[in-house]
Amino acid sequence: MKEKSIRTGILLDFYGNLLTDRMREACESYYYEDLSLAEIAELQGISRQGVHDTIKRAEKELESYEDKLGLMGLFEKNKARAQKALELIKNGDCDKAAGELEELIEEM
Repeated sequence: MKEKSIRTGILLDFYGNLLTDRMREACESYYYEDLSLAEIAELQGISRQGVHDTIKRAEKELESYEDKLGLMGLFEKNKARAQKALELIKNGDCDKAAGELEELIEEM
């Protein structure tokens, strides 16, 4: 469950502005501020079930955006390649690191 929460939080960073205000606010309260469904319901003036449904719809939309746009996947791929280049530099293989960084920059 924790991995799903982390993934959803990251997706919210990437695509949160594409959600409705109510969806974004509910998700931010739930994932960033760790508020309960009841607390969010009180803040938004809706039922606990309404908050639950709103968050579930938002999660589906966020996943849909990632399926279509792939920004989080691209970010993770680039981050891994940059970390690999950094490790090569730390290990003294600057030529190999330069090649890795050059490929990364070309792809970007």
